[in-house]
Amino acid sequence: MSSYRRRRGRRSMRVAASAVTPAAAAAVLLLGLLYMGRSAAVPQNPFFGIPPQDESYYKASGKIIKCRDGSSTFTTAQLNDDFCDCPDATDEPGTSACPGGKFYCPNAGHTPVYLFSSRVNDGFCDCCDGSDEYDGQVKCTNKCWEAGKAARDKLKKRIATYKEGATYRKQEIEQAKIAFAKDEAELTKLQNEGSVLKGLVQQLKDRKEQIEKAEERERLQKEKEEKEKKEAEEKALGGKSGDWDKEAEQKKLDGAEKGSQSSGDERFGILDDSAEQVD
Repeated sequence: MSSYRRRRGRRSMRVAASAVTPAAAAAVLLLGLLYMGRSAAVPQNPFFGIPPQDESYYKASGKIIKCRDGSSTFTTAQLNDDFCDCPDATDEPGTSACPGGKFYCPNAGHTPVYLFSSRVNDGFCDCCDGSDEYDGQVKCTNKCWEAGKAARDKLKKRIATYKEGATYRKQEIEQAKIAFAKDEAELTKLQNEGSVLKGLVQQLKDRKEQIEKAEERERLQKEKEEKEKKEAEEKALGGKSGDWDKEAEQKKLDGAEKGSQSSGDERFGILDDSAEQVD
């Protein structure tokens, strides 16, 4: 039984002794003396009840260990001595001396757990490995292996699922790599084809420009020839028109001369007729 519970027992007995008869008080006092005479059980391992990750705090401190809250210190001899020296229960991880302490159940084969220190040596097997009842008052059977079977089976299934998922993921990664390499090759091919197409397009553009320039030169040449032809025709037509004008004018002059001669003949005829009449 822990010192914490013993102190509570002593206080309860003193209160009870004041409220009962002398005979009853004597009986209670006798039981109290017998109860107080029992030696407190302490763990043989001074680091009992300490989780593995915290052992270095106690072992590295040397003979003098500081309470975690900084309020006090204690020696290694005071560690798990069933007397609370630190308000935060740093010195009593394996006993129930400090009300606010926590006890670590290793539970090999199952899941480790923490208990309130008040449940240490309380007559009930709280840890599946029975480590919380080390005073010998209660014999606890280690049931961690049985209790952990379901958890192990579940863990095995999770591991199998993980392995299956990892295999599937590996396959997916390999397929993705192949697809990526294929896409990369296709992209390179398209880029090369794009370069070729760009070259062809440029060649077509150059060819088109050459054709357009040739057509433009041909058009200009044709316009030039048509213009020269037109000018030649106009020049030729201009010469004939001059000949026609000269001929028309000559004809006009000839006609005028003939008209003048006819008028003279007519006048001479009139004169002749007049002369004949006179005669």
